[in-house]
Amino acid sequence: MTELAQSPLHERHLSEGATMAEFAGWSMPLEYTGVLAEHAAVREAVGVFDVSHLGKASVTGPGAAGLVDASLTNSLARIGPGRAQYTLCCEDGTGGVVDDLIVYLRDDDDVFAVPNAANTAEVVRRLAAAAPPGVDVRDRHGDFALVAVQGPRSDVVLEAVGLPSALGYLEFADVDWRGLPLTVCRTGYTGERGVELVTRWADAAAVWDAVLPAVRAEGGLPCGLGARDTLRTEMGYALHGHELSTEISPVEAGLRWAVGWSKPAFWGRDVLLAQRETGVSRQAWGLRSEDRGIPRPGMEVLDAEGRVVGVVTSGTFSPTLRQGIALALLDSGVSEGDRVRLDVRGRLSIAEVVRPPFVERSPR
Repeated sequence: MTELAQSPLHERHLSEGATMAEFAGWSMPLEYTGVLAEHAAVREAVGVFDVSHLGKASVTGPGAAGLVDASLTNSLARIGPGRAQYTLCCEDGTGGVVDDLIVYLRDDDDVFAVPNAANTAEVVRRLAAAAPPGVDVRDRHGDFALVAVQGPRSDVVLEAVGLPSALGYLEFADVDWRGLPLTVCRTGYTGERGVELVTRWADAAAVWDAVLPAVRAEGGLPCGLGARDTLRTEMGYALHGHELSTEISPVEAGLRWAVGWSKPAFWGRDVLLAQRETGVSRQAWGLRSEDRGIPRPGMEVLDAEGRVVGVVTSGTFSPTLRQGIALALLDSGVSEGDRVRLDVRGRLSIAEVVRPPFVERSPR
């Protein structure tokens, strides 16, 4: 059996009594005090997450930004140095999503990328294969750690530990923090105001040990991947392997906004342009339960006549709404406001087709 990779904060999680679980080959905290409490802390105060399992990659050298722009879907022309961007790595022949990731544009010769844990090596391989001479594409997964501070009190926490809090959405800053190099980026996966801190692997414990007491001082908690999942589902955020895969395109997934349609080149361009022009047979939607049913991934979605019209890609109990919610891939004939049915443990549960997010985003 393959040994699970460990975050540089692994011992910190054990000392906090975290329940650990396997995620994409990593041993990561699922919860500390419980998903409901941690979810509420992020929505109402602040939470801190270790997300060091996420990938890290660097693309450097003359033409680095040009390589990224000609390969991934979004357009770097929309942003400038010091900004980050959500983008997609797609299959050239099918338009399916190999991975979704955040890229940090430092300048034309320096791009830092944060892919998903399981897909880092493949994204790096594809970029390296396409790289012109002089551009170095490197897997930096074990060189850096990631700590996310999320919630309406996140600015107070940042100020308490001497980190910048006034960044605009998807803006980042490279800072010297207590003699340590650190990147602070105004982004996250919860829908709340907050940042992700990119630190050297060896410095992660120092960052965590400073941030966690400041989080607790504001009524917050350390949070695991269980709460991260309920928070992102409430916002309708896609998770690769669920809402995104090599079998699901950005057009089907409702991510047209993450595609630079006017760019002359990116992987999957021709297929995605054709899908945008002719339409697709299925589309991502949200489902909100009208009874006590809790949708789960893989459940078939039925129409009023009992015909299968889609499948649940993510489903959970919403701690904020106190009801079941889901993300689903549904036939193009299904529309907002329709009622559909789910087979929940042998009982038909009714849900309304809605447009995510299920809860209001925090002000950006």
